[in-house]
Amino acid sequence: MGFFDALLGGKKKLQGVAPDRLFAMTTAYVTMEIELGMKSTGAAGIAFQSLETSDFEGILRDAQELLAGTAEETGTELESSVDEFGYRWIILRDPDFEDIVVSLNTLSTELQGGGYGDRLLAAVFAFVEKDKPVYFIYNFKRGAFYPFVPSGGAKQRDTPRELRLKAQLQNEIPFEEDTTRWFPLWEIPL
Repeated sequence: MGFFDALLGGKKKLQGVAPDRLFAMTTAYVTMEIELGMKSTGAAGIAFQSLETSDFEGILRDAQELLAGTAEETGTELESSVDEFGYRWIILRDPDFEDIVVSLNTLSTELQGGGYGDRLLAAVFAFVEKDKPVYFIYNFKRGAFYPFVPSGGAKQRDTPRELRLKAQLQNEIPFEEDTTRWFPLWEIPL
């Protein structure tokens, strides 16, 4: 099994993972901010494999229009980009953290409802702790979060800090228990 098979769930994908698990981040956010001194950057994103079919593009367009409609009320900004591996990112920027979580959930629910849940890779929430980036990644295939703390320059990560974050927040959000599935996402466009 290759890296992307493992990240995407391989041939034995988990079915029926609760789509509303993203909302656990709204309560964890309070603990992160007050007890751990972490601040949201006001940005989060969702990464997925795009399909060049009219059905997929229609569902995605409808979801983006829905988000754009609510963005007028909430002030959420939407961006789209494609990373070096060909994954499409929808990036949301909003000073209200709950608006970001609701928007990410809306987008993922629309794709799952359209039968494209297997195309979802991850939702990523960006934070800052003492001027250093900290990401919480939600793996849709596994239905769980894990921290990703880049460190230094040459694609290094702060694994001890990631493990401490899991210990500090394990009662707040569903964590991926298998740390071998804590895949780093380098070059996150947030």
